[in-house]
Amino acid sequence: MNTGSCISHFEANLARLPESVKQELEGSFRRWCERLDGSVLKEPVNRAFIESAITVCCSSLFVAESCVRDVKLWTDVVSGTALYTTIDGKNDYKQTLAAQTATNEKELMALLRVFRRRETVRIAWRDIAGWATVEETLSDLSALADACVQYALDFLHAEATAHWGLPVLSNGKEQRLVVLAMGKLGGGELNFSSDIDLIYCYAESGVLTTGKKHLDYGDFFSRLAKKLTRVLSDVTEDGFVYRVDTRLRPFGASGPWVMSFLGLENYYFTQAREWERYAMVKVRIIAGDDLGESLMVTLNRFVYRRYLDYGAFEELRRLKYKIKEKLIAEGKADNIKLGHGGIREIEFVVQSFQLIRGGTDIDLQHRQLLVVLDRLSELGLLPVNDVKILREAYLFLRKTENRLQQYRDEQVHNLPKEDNRRFLLAYSMGFDSWEKFLVVLDQYRLQVSVIFDQVFSGSEQKKSKGLSIWNGVLDDDVLKADLLDLGYQDTERLLGQVKKLRESVAVRRITTKGAEALDQLVPLVIENVRQVVNQDETLIRLLILLSKVAGRNVYFSLLIENPNALARLIKLTAASEWIAQQMAAYPVLLDELLDGRTLYEPLLKERLNADLSFILEKNKSGDIEVLMNVLRQFKQVNMLRVAAAGIMDIIPVMVISDYLTTLAEVVLQQVALSAWDLLAQKHGVPEGCQFDSSGFAIIGLGKLGGYELGYGSDLDMVFLYHSTDERALTDGLKSISVVEFYLRLGQKIIFLLNSKLLSGLLYETDMRLRPNGASGLLAVSVKGYAIYQQENAWTWEHQALVRGRFVAGDPAVGAMFTAVREKALSQSRDFDVLKREVLAMRLKMQAHFLKPNETLFDLKYGTGGIVDIEFIVQFYVLAYAESNLDLVTFTDNSRLLQLLQKKGLLSEPNAAVLQQAYCEYRIKNHQQVLQGQGVKVDVKCVEELRSQVESVWHAIMD
Repeated sequence: MNTGSCISHFEANLARLPESVKQELEGSFRRWCERLDGSVLKEPVNRAFIESAITVCCSSLFVAESCVRDVKLWTDVVSGTALYTTIDGKNDYKQTLAAQTATNEKELMALLRVFRRRETVRIAWRDIAGWATVEETLSDLSALADACVQYALDFLHAEATAHWGLPVLSNGKEQRLVVLAMGKLGGGELNFSSDIDLIYCYAESGVLTTGKKHLDYGDFFSRLAKKLTRVLSDVTEDGFVYRVDTRLRPFGASGPWVMSFLGLENYYFTQAREWERYAMVKVRIIAGDDLGESLMVTLNRFVYRRYLDYGAFEELRRLKYKIKEKLIAEGKADNIKLGHGGIREIEFVVQSFQLIRGGTDIDLQHRQLLVVLDRLSELGLLPVNDVKILREAYLFLRKTENRLQQYRDEQVHNLPKEDNRRFLLAYSMGFDSWEKFLVVLDQYRLQVSVIFDQVFSGSEQKKSKGLSIWNGVLDDDVLKADLLDLGYQDTERLLGQVKKLRESVAVRRITTKGAEALDQLVPLVIENVRQVVNQDETLIRLLILLSKVAGRNVYFSLLIENPNALARLIKLTAASEWIAQQMAAYPVLLDELLDGRTLYEPLLKERLNADLSFILEKNKSGDIEVLMNVLRQFKQVNMLRVAAAGIMDIIPVMVISDYLTTLAEVVLQQVALSAWDLLAQKHGVPEGCQFDSSGFAIIGLGKLGGYELGYGSDLDMVFLYHSTDERALTDGLKSISVVEFYLRLGQKIIFLLNSKLLSGLLYETDMRLRPNGASGLLAVSVKGYAIYQQENAWTWEHQALVRGRFVAGDPAVGAMFTAVREKALSQSRDFDVLKREVLAMRLKMQAHFLKPNETLFDLKYGTGGIVDIEFIVQFYVLAYAESNLDLVTFTDNSRLLQLLQKKGLLSEPNAAVLQQAYCEYRIKNHQQVLQGQGVKVDVKCVEELRSQVESVWHAIMD
């Protein structure tokens, strides 16, 4: 047939189409005719081409435009023979590519893109014209992808080894990157415009050495894998070869690009989740090293268990639920892959039998779905008629999928909504109307859905909005609506946090059992958090906490199996970000949620001492790290109890500091005893000393001395010792001087308190209030301390001494300190000089701690804040203690304020203002810490108090 006859034939066929469709195709048709009329053809145009051309043009703009764009392609299509013959895709594609040459990466990318376009035009034409079966089309598309990946890898491997050298096995033989194909490509069932799921790996680890350069094999193959991915998927003027998805690799998008065979084996047999077995059913080596076959044996053992794996049913039902949830999402009903009765349901039916029975029946260990379907029938696992229906439906749906994607070479699965596109899809499928096509499609989908439900007729997983939100299988808009229904507000932020947890490295790495527990727990959390007021913030805190404890399945089970524990966790995290952070950092605290009686009942000093002694005896091992961990856990548990009791209003806020200070005293006493024992084992002790009469004391200053510790307070301390003979030696084999002993004892105490372990710090310490500050000796003799306080101490050091008291160690040394303190505080002072020095120190602190133009109020250092109250109290003690010795009796500001008022030194109104402000500031400070916030607050919430304190300050200090 000559070109004139061709054009006339085109026009006649085009005239039979609906007017609206004809108008849409006129542009492509005109360019076709121009190209055909201007072609120099060696032979007459093949009649088969003419008969199929209009159908192909209508069905695929991609084919039509490609033929116009590429002269060689057009010539091959019109008068060549490849279009009309079946090829051996596995070999023909590779041979065709092998005959072509690229000298650099740019040429490689262009060559592959042109080759892929030409071959997909050929495949699409044969498919649409009806010259190829669906099976042939899927096989050719898969073989084409295999060839492109292999060719690109060969080129890049040669380029990389030329630069870095050749990676070899332990036996000296060459090794190459192994490319595993998953999903449709792995099964040899690739659809027309599919992305390709790849996993990269290599056989053995090693190091490449080129001159002075060294490169680990892992890095070498990782670079190669990344470059291969880019060469295939980057969009250039010639388009792309394939969109490459590597997220099915171990640990997903956050995992390494490549892993050794051993690494893969360790991952899949220790950390992989159940769905990864499902994904591995179709795995296949498509490029790289023949050594990959040994890996396939390993992966086969992971996928197929050597018994009837009925335990997989629960996971399969869960996956079934996720598929069903897709139907709720807007537009999903028209998705032929994921929707009701779609391709995924057929795949799931077949692959479920493979997962459950494939380990005992190797006939089911095949990658291609249609092959396995036949075997299910032969084995009597599915009724013959069901297999017939599933086969026909599968071929019809896969054919429809290809037609959808062939239109513009786009990865689409939703049925079109425009009338013209609907007609063209139906036309390409051999129907003369959309309605007739839809009748057949819906019949197949209904039949598939019925079979699907019969296979998975087990108990349905309870549906809930929480489960939908966690699974994330619905459209974001639907999930946001569910969050709103549950009372949440910032749905965008919350949905992002849920996704962040679901896709986090921690969650990806948990075991199958852990993943199943998390799938139960998160929906419970989402639905139960709605019972608190600040539910948005609470949910975020809990999601962060769950990410921190991921991998510790016992805690997931604890919360699932103990609803009261979960309820307590929600209440506490709603009330306190600090508690949420503590539990995230130290998951052992979650055990405390089991018993509300102990959780909300902080212990008094006698019980704390008894409990700590019991715990230490139970964990006695001689290992210093065990000791430190036990002490830290003891402190964290009891601090949690204090916080929980305060939050639930079981104890008044003002006694929280008393409990926290008592806890610190108990811990310090034990730390001092442990340090003494550790030192004694090595050096012995000063002659005649035991711990109770050790000659060593810990003096508490600041908040510790003033009974005002908060949840995050550090410990201000001074170490004192007393010895009648400082030149004496200890009584051990490795004896040291008594002075050296006490210095080392102080160092050991600091070590036990400050060391950072996985269980955290015990306490931060501040030793700068010792004589001569940070440059002074860590432990000071009582005699030297007394001289310093009388002769060298600054006024601000005596201010600090107001809150000094004995907290641990030898009571006799504690009594000596009390006498030194009393003498230092009650010495005669010049009133005006004292006032100037107190004012100067206050101004110095403000300059150091307060920023100019600060809009927030600093509870501690702000004008009219806590420090102003403390300085007023300290000023009065230093000014009047000489004639009012009982002022040195107390170290806490609250009782000192009461005493100053009682003695008439501070007026009742001023004392009331300072007492009220001090209490409210401390309450506010506790609240700020529990909410994970700093000491700065909106000035409006304390403006009246601040102003009153400032007035009292000026009245006294000006």
